[in-house]
Amino acid sequence: MKYDIKVTRAETTRIGTVDFSNIPFGRVFSDHMFMADYKDGTWQNFQILPFGPISIHPACMAIHYGQSIFEGMKASRKSDGTPCLFRPEKHATRLNVSAYRMCMPEFPEDLFLEAIHTLVSLDREWIPQDEGSALYIRPFMFANGEFFGVRPSNSYKFVIFTGPVGPYYPKPVSLLAEEKYVRAAMGGAGEAKAAGNYGAALLPAKLAQEQGFDQVLWLDAREFKYAQEVGTMNIFFVIDGKVITPATLGTILKGITRESIIQILRDKGYTVEERRISIDEIVEAFQAGKLQEAFGSGTAAVVSHVERIKYKDLIMQLPPMEDRHIGELAKAEINGMRSGRIPDPYGWLIPVQEEVMVS
Repeated sequence: MKYDIKVTRAETTRIGTVDFSNIPFGRVFSDHMFMADYKDGTWQNFQILPFGPISIHPACMAIHYGQSIFEGMKASRKSDGTPCLFRPEKHATRLNVSAYRMCMPEFPEDLFLEAIHTLVSLDREWIPQDEGSALYIRPFMFANGEFFGVRPSNSYKFVIFTGPVGPYYPKPVSLLAEEKYVRAAMGGAGEAKAAGNYGAALLPAKLAQEQGFDQVLWLDAREFKYAQEVGTMNIFFVIDGKVITPATLGTILKGITRESIIQILRDKGYTVEERRISIDEIVEAFQAGKLQEAFGSGTAAVVSHVERIKYKDLIMQLPPMEDRHIGELAKAEINGMRSGRIPDPYGWLIPVQEEVMVS
């Protein structure tokens, strides 16, 4: 290990209180967390300690000015019990892309990976056994300078905590194409995994839910014409046998699951197009009987099928689940690799390093 990470084990574990057959998403937390501080121009004070509250000053700059970013990733078990991470280096890189856009210091990618391995190894018993379930890993960074005034902070805190989760969006979702609110505009922070992007999305999502829809289908900020993302996921459409996903042109998060699905489907012989796709093209395909599938992708859900989309007065009801071959293939491949049920030809699954010494 390159870095000196001080590890203090929790005196007692809470794992015995968890029903792993019924895990509410995002509400159960493991025993430990990693923390580091940015002070005087350098990252320091690397430690793993028992999970618990963090003390925040009332003038904490992240609260007032929004310098806060995060990642979402998973650890799962192969059938032989080996705990593995899925493309962790991609998350380390993407965190720093977000940090740059939000005028925050980069976090060393090798330290990010070492901290993940150390933390997950320590809490490996929290990884659920069932395929489709996982140990969700939440790295995040926020400005903790104690100052009110609009400028970048001079101090930051980086934290990683984990928690077991079951399947996210286990049922198909319904979408409302949003024609008033926008998620991101060119030149904005849409490509960053910044906390504010999600806060700004809450009201449109709430209004969509009040109309009976699960999520928003975001359209572009200029013309309200081109599909962008779905709630917290990237989006794919299958039209007349072709798989189409909006291009990442600065307003869309560069999803790691999205990238993985594109690679898998192309290697399986499918045509996958990364380009702008208009809502008019989607409507036209639906009316011609050529809109075969739509599904969201992301770390939490892997693949979440779309059952219907509303645009203006038109409700597009998609084909039944038994006809959703492409989305199901992508989901089965990723889950199968994670469980070790099928080979991983890409080297995406990284075994968690052996348990570290605890001080």
